[in-house]
Amino acid sequence: MTLDPQGDAPEDLSHAGSVTDKAIEYMIEQGIAPISVASALLGGALGLMARTMEDRAIARVLRSALASVESGELHEMRRSQSEGAGPS
Repeated sequence: MTLDPQGDAPEDLSHAGSVTDKAIEYMIEQGIAPISVASALLGGALGLMARTMEDRAIARVLRSALASVESGELHEMRRSQSEGAGPS
């Protein structure tokens, strides 16, 4: 896992995201409630970060996530997904 020249994201981030998306899809297909899936993933992510990162780095990741929520970025993501889903 190496950082790109600007130090932003590891080159394997896309692969990790794809694997995570498949795991989420599988759990939803198994009838696991979305809140349970999200809680388990968040707990696992926090555990991994606690084992592999310093507290300041963890805080930066969490601040970035919070900024995405506060800026409306996640709302926009939900809206674009619902528009792409068509009428239900």
